Amino acid sequence: MDESYISSPVGVLTVLCGVGAFFFFLEERTRWKLFNYFPPLIFIYAVPAIMSNTSVLTKTSAVYGWLSSTVLPMFLIIMLLKVDVASTLKMMGRGIFVMLFGTAGVVLGAPIAFLLVGNKLPEDTWKAFGSLAGSWIGGTGNMAAVTEGLETSGQGFGLAVLGDNLVYMVWLPIMLGSKNFAKAFNRFTRVDKKRIQMLERAQAETQDLHERVKMRHFLYLLVLGLACTWAAEFLSAKMPEIKPILTASTWKILLITTMGLLLSLTPARHIPASHELAMALVYIFVANMGAKADLSGLTGSAGWFILGCYIWIAVHGAFCVLGAYLLRVDVHSTAIASAANIGGAASAPVVASSHNEKLVPASILMALMGYAIGNYGAFLAAWLCYLLSG
Repeated sequence: MDESYISSPVGVLTVLCGVGAFFFFLEERTRWKLFNYFPPLIFIYAVPAIMSNTSVLTKTSAVYGWLSSTVLPMFLIIMLLKVDVASTLKMMGRGIFVMLFGTAGVVLGAPIAFLLVGNKLPEDTWKAFGSLAGSWIGGTGNMAAVTEGLETSGQGFGLAVLGDNLVYMVWLPIMLGSKNFAKAFNRFTRVDKKRIQMLERAQAETQDLHERVKMRHFLYLLVLGLACTWAAEFLSAKMPEIKPILTASTWKILLITTMGLLLSLTPARHIPASHELAMALVYIFVANMGAKADLSGLTGSAGWFILGCYIWIAVHGAFCVLGAYLLRVDVHSTAIASAANIGGAASAPVVASSHNEKLVPASILMALMGYAIGNYGAFLAAWLCYLLSG
C-alpha cells in the first residue's frame, strides 16, 4: 500500500506542473542572482526528488509512465519544428562547423572521461554520461529524451543534472570572458578580416513569424506531436534490437527525432509558440524524472562523476579551439558555438549578446541545430562509454 501523502494521478501531475511554474515565477519576479548559478532546472528536478524520497510524493504513479511514453516524444516533435539548417549556415558560415567540432568533442570526450573515472562509478553510469551528452550537444529536452531511450536510472539522471549545472557555472563565465582575448585568439586562428566585417554587418534574417498565437495553433501542435508519437510507437516495435543501446525505446526516440526534422522542412515550422509549448513540457518531464529518482546512492558517486565532467568539458573546449584554428574562425563564433552545445538555447543568446548583439538570432538558430543532432550524438557517446564499461 502506498503511504505517500500525494498519490492520486491528479495530485501528482499538479505537483509536477506546480514545481516548474513556481520556480520560473520566482526567477521572473525576484531576479535573484542565485538563478544565474543555479537555474530553475536544478530545483525542478531536486524538489520532486526530495518529496518522493521523503514519502510526500509517490514514486509509483500511472502519470510517470504516461509522461514517458506520450509527453516526451510529443515535446520532441514540437521542439524540433523550428530547426532551420539553411538559415544557420547562411548566417554563421564556418562557425557552424566549429559547433560540429565542439559536438565531436562532447561525443569523444565522454569515453575519455569515462575511461579515467568509470572504475570509481556504479556499473551503469555510462547511461548517465549518455544523458549528459544529450544536454551538452542539444539541451534539456535532448537530455530527457536520451534518458528515456537508455532507461537511465533516476540516480543516473540526478548525476547528469548535477554535472551539467556545476560545469555550466564555470564554463559560461569563460565563454563570456573570452571576448577579452579576441585579438590574440583571432591572430592565433588566422581569421580573415573579411569575416570580422561580415559578422559586424550580420543582421537578423530569420523569418520568425509574429503571428498572434491562437487556439488552433495549439491544436495543430498537439495533433502533430501525438500523430508522430503514435507512428513512432508502432514502428519502433518492429525494428531490430541490439541491446543495451539500440532498444525499442532508443528506436522510438530516433524515429521521433527524424520525424521532427522532416516536419521542420514543411510549413509546420511556422506554427507559433511551438518552442514555448515544447519547453513547458520539457520541464514537467524533468520534474517527473526527479520524482522517480532514488537519491540514496547519489552522494557516493557524485565527486568522481563531476571530476569526469570537468575532464570532459576540457576535451570539448580543445575541439572547439582546434575547429576554430583549422577553419580560421573568430573567437565570437567559437564562443557561441560552444555555448550552443553546452548551454543550448538558453545560453547561446547570452554569450552572443556579450560578444556581438547582432549575432543573437544566429546563436538561437545554432542552438536549435544542437536540438537536431543531440539525440544522435548522445546515443553514440553512450555506446562508446558502454564499450569501455565491460
